[in-house]
Amino acid sequence: MTVTAPHPAPAAEVPRSGGARLVDRVFRMRELALLAVFVVMIVVTQLGNSEFLSEQGIKDLLLNATILVLVATGQSLVVITGNVDLSVGSTLGISAFAAGTYLHDGGNAVVALLLAVLVGVGFGLLNGLLVSLGQVPALVVTLGTLYIIRGIDSIWVGSRQITAADLPGGFVDFGSGGIAAIPWPALIALGVLVATAYHLKHFGSGRELYALGSNPEAARLAGLPVRRRILTAYTFCGALAGLAGGLYLARFGNVDSGTGSGFELTVVSAVVVGGVAFTGGSGSVYGAALGALLLTSVNSVLPALGVSSVWVLAINGVLLLLAIAVDRVVALRVAMALKKSAARRPAVNQPAPSDPAQQPTPPAPEEGNAPHA
Repeated sequence: MTVTAPHPAPAAEVPRSGGARLVDRVFRMRELALLAVFVVMIVVTQLGNSEFLSEQGIKDLLLNATILVLVATGQSLVVITGNVDLSVGSTLGISAFAAGTYLHDGGNAVVALLLAVLVGVGFGLLNGLLVSLGQVPALVVTLGTLYIIRGIDSIWVGSRQITAADLPGGFVDFGSGGIAAIPWPALIALGVLVATAYHLKHFGSGRELYALGSNPEAARLAGLPVRRRILTAYTFCGALAGLAGGLYLARFGNVDSGTGSGFELTVVSAVVVGGVAFTGGSGSVYGAALGALLLTSVNSVLPALGVSSVWVLAINGVLLLLAIAVDRVVALRVAMALKKSAARRPAVNQPAPSDPAQQPTPPAPEEGNAPHA
């Protein structure tokens, strides 16, 4: 007689943890909330000032956001890895002056932008090497390079100033021109934003940045190229800061030794307000771009409503504190959800003990039913 072994029961599918679902839901809702706040703010401003959403008004709104969106996109990659780059403002300033110095002598506009990008890549690479290979805390490294780059810029620029009159007319026109109300710099920023978001979602090297920011030690044990990923993030951030410097020159046509001073704090605020966790491991570049758009829109909305611009910094500070408070609440809720999920999870598919001494003892036969020898 053939005995057929019973088919093992299929393992029960383990549902996704409540903490993971909560994280996804919160960050999706947070980006939608930012978008809703932005739309409401624009609508209210338009009702109070009918000229606010004119073609020139929309162009100015997008031009003001372009520079911050570009730098915030690069900064978000660094923050996702659990680091920060405080030198982006100084990098923007020296890149803008490098491009302006080249164009002052009658250079090509495309080459000037590439030169600005290369300057940014150089300083980003320096930051990445110090953080990844030198194992120096990112806050200390980039605070030091902030002052180093600013010092080099001050010595190089001195009391000189580059104005629109020193630049080719086509380059200045590019900074303010575009398709209808959509300026060329805004289209460049949008292309960079979409390409970066696609890479983070669909490429392993992009997803590894999240793994590194969530748990650096686990990422190392898993064999991920941690140092290479940090170096890449800083280099990309520097490249975008350099590109932003070139576009800043085209937009304003005015660069001196103070260009970009303090800009790094606005960038960090935009990234955090946009939902990128400052501790790393979560967030999106779209959220960072929305945060940048929201912060720069405040600068345009208040004057349009007749409110003094001195309130801009206060409102930006309130938004930053709210974002930090939301991050803290989310972290606590996720920790509680994970703890409850682990407590409720039943023990399934536990292997039988291999030691015969640990096997359960069969019950003794009842009296009168003992087996015969």
